[in-house]
Amino acid sequence: MLETIATQAEAVIAAIKANLPTVLTMVGVLYLIHIFNWFVGYRLNNLGIIPRHARGLLGIVCAPFLHGNFNHLFFNSIPFVILTCLVLLNGWVAFIYVTVVVAVLGGLATWLLARPGSHVGASGVIMGYWSYLLVNAYYQPSWLSFVLAGVCVYYFGSFIFHIVPTSEKSSWESHFFGLLAGLFAAYSFPYFTVLVMKDF
Repeated sequence: MLETIATQAEAVIAAIKANLPTVLTMVGVLYLIHIFNWFVGYRLNNLGIIPRHARGLLGIVCAPFLHGNFNHLFFNSIPFVILTCLVLLNGWVAFIYVTVVVAVLGGLATWLLARPGSHVGASGVIMGYWSYLLVNAYYQPSWLSFVLAGVCVYYFGSFIFHIVPTSEKSSWESHFFGLLAGLFAAYSFPYFTVLVMKDF
């Protein structure tokens, strides 16, 4: 039993090492976009989610790539790298599905219900990854899913405070709706694999 777990743990570490360059490349793209955004005076942030405005719908796609300042991006980068690596342990299909569901559903809910303004940042997607990993331990129980959920609770438990209004500059709405979208992604992914992926 212990040998099996040790072998699986080695496979997990190897998978994280294999995926890390891709994840760091993703972060690098975010920094390149941000540097250009900074250079043009953050004009790209007009492409964020602008609630209840038609052009704000474009922000559902654009907002996760845009940030308010370098601090905003930096403090999103660390959990993004860690949580993305953890979600990728479930495979690229799961990662893409969770990312699309969280970005679209969380972004659409933000567009419908959030305060006026331009909502930008990857934190809504990050919250979705966090909640997905927690709930996945329930729907897909295994030693790995429980370990990942434990990591999320131990290191990122304070995320729960990001879903309540704390600052006018913080889009708590995107955090809240991203979290809900992550819950839905965890619940729906097994059905997605059965209904959609069965022929692949």
